Amino acid sequence: MATFRAFRVEKTEDRQFPRRIVERDTADLPAGDLLIEVAYSSLNYKDALSATGNPGVTRSFPHTPGIDAAGTVLESASDAFAPGDAVIASGYDLGMNTPGGFGQRIRVPAGWAVPMPAGLDARTSMILGTAGFTAALSVHKLEEAGMRPDGGPVLVTGATGGVGSVAVKLLARLGYEVHAVTGKPSQHDFLRGLGAREVLSREDAGKGAERPLLKPRWGGVIDTVGGPILFNAVKALRYGASAAACGLVASPEIPATVFPFILRHVNLLGIDSVELPLAQKAATWERLAGPWRLDGLDELAVPLTLETLSDAIDRILAGGMVGRGLVDLNG
Repeated sequence: MATFRAFRVEKTEDRQFPRRIVERDTADLPAGDLLIEVAYSSLNYKDALSATGNPGVTRSFPHTPGIDAAGTVLESASDAFAPGDAVIASGYDLGMNTPGGFGQRIRVPAGWAVPMPAGLDARTSMILGTAGFTAALSVHKLEEAGMRPDGGPVLVTGATGGVGSVAVKLLARLGYEVHAVTGKPSQHDFLRGLGAREVLSREDAGKGAERPLLKPRWGGVIDTVGGPILFNAVKALRYGASAAACGLVASPEIPATVFPFILRHVNLLGIDSVELPLAQKAATWERLAGPWRLDGLDELAVPLTLETLSDAIDRILAGGMVGRGLVDLNG
């Protein structure tokens, strides 16, 4: 097909950002090594920011968000891929200022794509998407820093979101005792179903914010929210343990002192899934397809289409999304 359907965000003179579905011509896509027919994408918080004109994510409009895409190579100018290859494309500039996975076709550099690993398909990989990838990357980096299942419970904040829900499920799958933080009392059973041993409220997680240290409790932390809850978790790390920071839905700032670092020998680890070297991206996807493969991912999936995307974007910005938004572009 010379034309394809895409979700487009426009910018008006009075800085409004209306959204609509359009027909686009493949010839209008930017230059790149790979033309990919997208089967599935996923809805991430960054996509919602892009769709509402956040200048830290997207500056060029009109624009098609979608930082994730999984599908089939239609054309290739790279020796690394051939037409018919199944691939995952994510990160770098995809869906930021380069038309992304909320369109049925994308054209990208070969360095933005990895082969679909055996054990995953387009649909399953996009239930995981960047959020699930980030959860796996966080667990891997924490384990590299010494986290082990016998080292104490692991705290996951923002646990009903995309990163948090996959992190809870993955950690439980790997034998960790998981404690989950959520501001949604109605979702406690959902989190226990994913494998959380205990569920804490935001208020519980925020207690003791005025104190320089808290009682050692956590063998590791995956934090998706930032702000006081993140540093409260750092203050409660066991000696030598680490926290992985991968989100800022509450705040990009933390009220910090050096006390936990110099008295407890703890670490605050940064997690980036955007500019991560391609070999490390491929290795993480292979891990998710093999030794860290998760069964029952459908329980996390919130099915979406181009027609239902706009409402879902509003929900994720309002903190109302639970699990992973799976965008089906087959139609």
